[in-house]
Amino acid sequence: MGKARLNDFDVTGTVQVSSTTAVREAVEELCHATWQDFPFEPLTRAFDQFDRMFAGNVPDYYGVDTVYHDRQHTLDVTLALARLMAGHDRTHGPAEQLGAERAAAGLIIGLFHDVGYLRRKDDSDYRHGAELTRIHVSRGAEFLADYLPRIQLSGWAPVAREIIHYTGYEVPFDRIVVADPKDKTLGHLIGTADMIGQMADRCYLEKCRDRLYPEFVLGGMALPISSNGGRQVRYASGLDVLRQTPEFVAETRSKRLDGAFAGAYHHVEALYGGQNPYMDMIERNLGYLNRVLRSENWRLLRRNPQVFSALADPMATVRNLMVGYIRNAWAQRR
Repeated sequence: MGKARLNDFDVTGTVQVSSTTAVREAVEELCHATWQDFPFEPLTRAFDQFDRMFAGNVPDYYGVDTVYHDRQHTLDVTLALARLMAGHDRTHGPAEQLGAERAAAGLIIGLFHDVGYLRRKDDSDYRHGAELTRIHVSRGAEFLADYLPRIQLSGWAPVAREIIHYTGYEVPFDRIVVADPKDKTLGHLIGTADMIGQMADRCYLEKCRDRLYPEFVLGGMALPISSNGGRQVRYASGLDVLRQTPEFVAETRSKRLDGAFAGAYHHVEALYGGQNPYMDMIERNLGYLNRVLRSENWRLLRRNPQVFSALADPMATVRNLMVGYIRNAWAQRR
């Protein structure tokens, strides 16, 4: 397998995480091996629904147009989540195990954790999914509350509405309320999968520079409005995002991965003989980034991974919108 082909494979190089079919099969294999009574029908339906929605093949939604939070990101996170949950239940006794149905609900939450970026066709106020950045988790919660009853998982709808917020920044974690401690554990695993999935992507650095920055701009994160009504620059460019990435990774690890999520990433190690391919790749990415930052040789970041979007030219679309947004923002400042 050539190196370029690895751009859309998982951290182990064994699963093509741009392919819904490949990820579904890998997840099903894990579930078969971990839970004897796993409910496969709702999961199969959810994968199909995900595939059609993100491709733009359902009546009420446009397909995915965000370039960082694309189809590959979601599938990568879902695979990481399956591994985390399987590792958890293989190393805990029956009283502490998540169990098959909770695991199925968790996987479906993982599949749709970023569905809030998808614009509804009646969302006339938005031109691009990245404009929904600040509210996408709440939108995902509403979608799951409606969708889970349609696949015979209605009892999990209230839980899903809460624990999806472990993937975002809209609701402080201490305000996420669930009755069963196992649901809190599930939320920690979902939040962990979201973070380690993206930071362990072999093209994470290029994606931060080229794709996350435009999403930050359109989402109002790069040029937020200050208390006096003016614009303040949080991220001046894609390179500025990279310059702030080591601090972001360190804070994410201390406050989320090792902090709020209580080191849940360790559960994957049960599947890999005590090794953790996700954390190893995160350290590798960070080490390479520090080398780039020391040298200021940005040509060292030369990977150009494919965007898995419903648009024909998603990068041109987001860049044009970004340029227009920046021009308007600075014109208003004057």
